[in-house]
Amino acid sequence: MSVNVDVRELFATAVAGFGRVLRRVTDEDWDRPTPCTEWDVRQLVAHVVDEHRWIEPLLAGRRIPEVAAELDDDVLGNDPFEAWHRWTSVSTDSVRAVDDAGDRVVHLSFGDTTADEYLSQLSTDHLVHTWDLAHAIGGDQHLDEYLVGWVGHWFASVEDDYRAAGLIAERTPVPPGASARTLLLALMGRADGPTAAAVTRFDEAIRHRDLDALAAAMTDDAVFESTTPPDGRRHEGIAAVREAFDELFRSSPDARFATEELVVAGSRAFLRWRYDWGPSPADHVRGIDVYTVREGLVAEKLTYVKG
Repeated sequence: MSVNVDVRELFATAVAGFGRVLRRVTDEDWDRPTPCTEWDVRQLVAHVVDEHRWIEPLLAGRRIPEVAAELDDDVLGNDPFEAWHRWTSVSTDSVRAVDDAGDRVVHLSFGDTTADEYLSQLSTDHLVHTWDLAHAIGGDQHLDEYLVGWVGHWFASVEDDYRAAGLIAERTPVPPGASARTLLLALMGRADGPTAAAVTRFDEAIRHRDLDALAAAMTDDAVFESTTPPDGRRHEGIAAVREAFDELFRSSPDARFATEELVVAGSRAFLRWRYDWGPSPADHVRGIDVYTVREGLVAEKLTYVKG
C-alpha cells in the first residue's frame, strides 16, 4: 500500500468512524466493559476525547507540562457527546490547517516527532478504539477498509516499539487467510470475528463482575460447567449461570481473573486463564475454558483447572 497519502485525511476518516459508533452509545452502555480491560465505555470515550484536547496545542509546538497545567481532569463533564463535538471541532480545524506535517515538530512524552507521525499515531488509536467501542456496545463493528490497510502498513514499522512500551498486548492467533482487519486487530492483541467477539465479551463481563453484561452475552439455554470435582457442577439457562457467577463473585470479592490466550476454531473457542485470590504467588490456579458460540452469544462454557 502506498504511504504517499495525506495523513490529515486519514485522521479525519478515523475520527468520523469513532464518532459514528459513539452516536449509538445509550445511557445503559457507559458502564459496560471494553476490550481495554482497565476501561469501561465511559473511560474509553474519555481517553479518546482527551486526545483531542491536546491536538491543537501540541501541533502549535507547545510542550506537555505547559498544556497539562491548563487542562482539568473532568474530560467528559455532564455531556460526553457535547464534549466530543466541542473538542473534535477544535482539533480537526487545527489538523486541517497543518501544511507541513512532514517537517513540523511535535513534542510528545517520549520525545520529539513530526506532525505526520503524531497524526498517524492518533489515526491508529482512533481506529482500534472504534472497534473496542463497537465491540463493547454490540452491533455493527465496521471499520474503513482503506484506513485498516494503511494503518496495518504503518504499524508494522512500530509494532515492536509499542509492545516493548506496554502499549499493546501480545498478538492473538489468526487463522490462515485472515483479512487485513483481523490481522491488524491481532497485532493489537485483539481477536476478531463473531466467535472471538462473543467469548471476549463474556470474559470481560466476568473480569468486571458485571452480571447484567454476562447475562446479555449468553443464549437463553446457555450451559456453564464449573470445576467442582469430579465432572463439574452443571448450570443450565441464563438465571442459573448468572446465579453461579454471583455466588463466585460474592465468595471471593478480591479475586482476579487474567486472560492468557484465546484460540478460535469456527464456533468453538479455547481460553486460557489465571485466577488469583491472595497476595502470595502461590494463591492462584490456572485453567482453560472450552466455549461454544451460537448466533453471536455464548451457548456453552466448560471450565477445567490445573491442580
